Amino acid sequence: MTPSRTVEELRELRELTGNEDGAQRVAWTDTWSQARGWLSGKLAGTPGVEEETDEAGNQWFTLRGASDRTLLIGGHIDSVPNGGWLDGCLNVVAGVEVLRRLAEDGEPALTVRLVNWADEEGARFGRSLFGSSAAAGSMADQDELRERTDANGIRLEDAVSEYGVDLDRATDARRQLENAAAYLELHIEQGPVLESLDLPLGVVLGTFGVERHLITWTGQAAHAGSTPMDRRRDALAGAAKLELELREIAKRAGEGAVCTMGGVVTKPGIVTSVVETAECLLDQRHLEATQLAEMLSNAEAASRRFAQEEELEVAWDRIWNIEPILFDETLIGLADEAVTEVAGRSHHLPSGPLHDAAEVSRAGVPTVMLFVQSLRGLSHTKLEDTKPEHLELSVQALDRLTDRGLAWLAA
Repeated sequence: MTPSRTVEELRELRELTGNEDGAQRVAWTDTWSQARGWLSGKLAGTPGVEEETDEAGNQWFTLRGASDRTLLIGGHIDSVPNGGWLDGCLNVVAGVEVLRRLAEDGEPALTVRLVNWADEEGARFGRSLFGSSAAAGSMADQDELRERTDANGIRLEDAVSEYGVDLDRATDARRQLENAAAYLELHIEQGPVLESLDLPLGVVLGTFGVERHLITWTGQAAHAGSTPMDRRRDALAGAAKLELELREIAKRAGEGAVCTMGGVVTKPGIVTSVVETAECLLDQRHLEATQLAEMLSNAEAASRRFAQEEELEVAWDRIWNIEPILFDETLIGLADEAVTEVAGRSHHLPSGPLHDAAEVSRAGVPTVMLFVQSLRGLSHTKLEDTKPEHLELSVQALDRLTDRGLAWLAA
């Protein structure tokens, strides 16, 4: 087991698939394909390791064990445009090191598989968790996916077909989870919590549930010079009031709750007119389903109150939602042991960002994640970074967790 080799290989991948603006491994592109070929090369010749690509484009590396029951280690090598050098690919490259060590040790008690999920980020077509949702059986939006295009008008269906993926057969990837007994995923935290606690590693309790809505405020366009302030029906006023109230809603919910108004589009959008319509994108997240529902209810009630105060109409349309995903308690305990063994202390925290682990857990596979500290809490930027010594600790923790997981499943 050589954790420093993982750091060296991550740097090698950065040089191969990045530039001065950051990582460029956007899924369904030549650079992404190049990264996948690079990954294949890292395990080529490893005794007992077999590679295949499934119907959704997921890349699998299998080390057969004494049993067909399978321990999965997963991650994703794709990135956002101008992304960071560690997001997603850390676990894949760390998993390579774990698989090498297991292959050297001889036949494991269970089969162990490393999966590189296809298009976790959804950066090109706006559809995240593509490969893992297909394998989990939750992908049910093929008709909608056929209508998706990228910024250049290229259809998702055409782009994925260049890499051997047929949307009509993508969910045949479900067969890959038939023998899955547990799933492990290592990831950079992408937030500031572990750094604020001066801890290198943490154990993830689960992923936040998400409620995402489009809120449309409707007032009346009027001349900016001749309309008195007390006679205006300014749609932006309602949106602005809600934006500030969202802070209080999240604060009252507590336990890591977040509310984000990530975009506001106003019309007519000229300096000489009062705003007639304001369309807002709202994202709310919490680890507890009841709290998430209460946050949504509170935001809707506040919007109605502000609409009345400003003499506006307000309408809500759900864009997307996902329930909170709580990870397996036994695996959380094993992860605590692994982290404590290599770093001296563990810490529990939720994940605000979504991960492929959430889809695997939804499919009924016991799941847990490890987080490693992110410097300054930054991710999805070329400034994303983690101390090399912390990266090495994370590889060791994943390795120890793998051994504990195998022992637990074999008992």
